[in-house]
Amino acid sequence: LFRSAQNSLPPASRFIVILEQVRLIMKAHSFVRENVPRVWSSTKEKTSVAPVPQVTNYLYFLFAPTLIYRDCYPRNPTIRWGYVATKFAQVLGCLFYAYYVFMRLCIPLFRNISQEPFNLRVMVLCIFNSILPGVLIFFLAFFAFLHCWLNAFAEMLRFADRMFYSAWCTSTSFANYYRKSEEHT
Repeated sequence: LFRSAQNSLPPASRFIVILEQVRLIMKAHSFVRENVPRVWSSTKEKTSVAPVPQVTNYLYFLFAPTLIYRDCYPRNPTIRWGYVATKFAQVLGCLFYAYYVFMRLCIPLFRNISQEPFNLRVMVLCIFNSILPGVLIFFLAFFAFLHCWLNAFAEMLRFADRMFYSAWCTSTSFANYYRKSEEHT
């Protein structure tokens, strides 16, 4: 965070750096939370070999689309490169569609706003005219990142557990969500 502010990165680049830092902090927390109890229990039992995870397991975990550390994950036997290309093409399509939404719906609206005097009516109309493009961009970002991007990387890493968001999208309560998310860990 300090480096991105010190190097005066643009806001979008700062946001990306901060998100990546948060992801790495969450993964480090999961790694420590899963491994410290195993090491402590082996020291209490005075075993000769402590169950310390391998570096390769940690590196795989850093790139795998999951936030819960395990020593091994279910793996697919092969990589389907056509599937990976399709997912990256969908990400590219989402980017082009988001560009189109901005160019056709957002930029003309805000360009005209800057030429008019400020009043409440203009601000309310601007907000209501921005709702649909904002929702479209939100859904595009959700689909592009949480579905296409994560599935492409999961396929390249042969990561077989593709239940990225099934636990929360079908839950009717927090207890139900927690129960479903624990089933997939």
